[in-house]
Amino acid sequence: MTMGESPAGHGAKRDRDRPVPVLGGNALVEADAEVNHAARGLSRPTARWHSAGSVLRQHWLAALLLTAGLALRVLSQLAYRPALFYIDSVKYIYDSQGNDPEGYKAPVRAILFVANFNAVAAVQHLLGLAMAVVIYVLLLRRGAGRWLAALAIAPVLLDGYQLQQEQTIMPTTWFEALIVAGLAILLWRPSPGWRRVVAAGLVLGTSATVAQVGEALILPAVIFLLAGGGGWRRAIGKAAALCAAFALPILAYCTGSYLITGSFALSHQGVTSLYGRTAAAVDCATIRLPAPERAICPTTAQQANGDDWLAFNPASPVQAIYRDRDLPRADVNSIITRFDTGVLKQQPLRVIDAYGRDALKLFALTRHTAPGDPPITRWQFQKSFPYFTPHASKADIQAVVSQFGGGRPAVWRPAANFLHHYQLDGGYTPGPLLALFAVTGLLGSVVALLARRVDRRTRELAMGCLLCFASGLFLLLVSDVFVFSWRYQLPALVTLVPAGALGLGVIIDLITARRATA
Repeated sequence: MTMGESPAGHGAKRDRDRPVPVLGGNALVEADAEVNHAARGLSRPTARWHSAGSVLRQHWLAALLLTAGLALRVLSQLAYRPALFYIDSVKYIYDSQGNDPEGYKAPVRAILFVANFNAVAAVQHLLGLAMAVVIYVLLLRRGAGRWLAALAIAPVLLDGYQLQQEQTIMPTTWFEALIVAGLAILLWRPSPGWRRVVAAGLVLGTSATVAQVGEALILPAVIFLLAGGGGWRRAIGKAAALCAAFALPILAYCTGSYLITGSFALSHQGVTSLYGRTAAAVDCATIRLPAPERAICPTTAQQANGDDWLAFNPASPVQAIYRDRDLPRADVNSIITRFDTGVLKQQPLRVIDAYGRDALKLFALTRHTAPGDPPITRWQFQKSFPYFTPHASKADIQAVVSQFGGGRPAVWRPAANFLHHYQLDGGYTPGPLLALFAVTGLLGSVVALLARRVDRRTRELAMGCLLCFASGLFLLLVSDVFVFSWRYQLPALVTLVPAGALGLGVIIDLITARRATA
């Protein structure tokens, strides 16, 4: 040993000489490309280009999908300017009057403060691409193969209904982004530490202030932490920390709502939405109800219009009592709650039957509007600029665009025609494929919960599958409790699809291990 050198110094030198691990393929690969290129006389920028080219060659399928997704998003931005608007879009910009959580308003108004509606749509398209990248990298870190990870991001990149929502001033994309962020924080390492647990709880709790159904995400996260092992005390402690962090943004929002409106709640929409489900299923001829609840029992003709119409159309029975100025809002909500309770107690099978049929629509071969469903055309690209009444008429949109900028609503017909036919003629995630992902996601989750004698890689795949599958399952089932809408099925693209890909990885690993043992 020469003077001035120590064992620690030798260790540091070895660390400097060791190739740096970077993402490549199914796991981590040793990459010292810049050192090798420098040894060949190549400049540092040239070496970096060679390294980037190597990564692209390894992940060519994902790069191809990302390129296609980017092209479709550019077309969407060019086709409908400055953005698409729906009936609810205006209330998310101004005030929902307690009908929905207003967490989406914060990022929208922040963007509009410095830009216009074109920028809002552009940011939402970038979020769509970012979600795909995060899901891809996350699945690789969990041990999935490159082709499985690419399969998992194809729907969110290419699905026409996803593209349409990113172009629309609606909270769907931001809600999905918060879901992906929360799941990624929990799954980034094999076992999440306390800080990651708290961070994930805050992110997932914030999602409920954007879309109230996000409240359902607390259960999958708790199940994941309890199934993760590491000792019951530690698992229960982490689950408690996540629950506290999850509740924090919700309580903060409800407190702000109470100070401003006097209502300590995310919204009062849940009561009305559940009425749509129970009113569509009830048999008013046989049910026993007091007079106030009997007054909102719909006729057969009204029931034929479906859940969404019964809950929100001005001609529905429930909207009539909302307009009764002699009835305080609390009394109205109490009448609706008693009606819902009466239907669920006396005629539960009718409600369960209608609910089950709606839950299975996600797996249908085609996308269409079933009798009584909200029109699917709301979420499809049109050949002309779409307007909706009320709140999204031509005059309404021109007024809001004049205030916040973005130019007069316009359509570039060639791009709009292409997107319309692309979406309707197969540019969506097929129901049978989603059914396959549901089955493989369920199988992978069962392995996570019951199988203990599996190798570390299979275990990590299974635990990732459990969290994603449970998140998608709870979100979809809770959404369908109130009303079926194709828009509410979109979170399946960032939960159920990755879960299915991870589940396939688990199944492949188990088959390979059994063959090796045999």
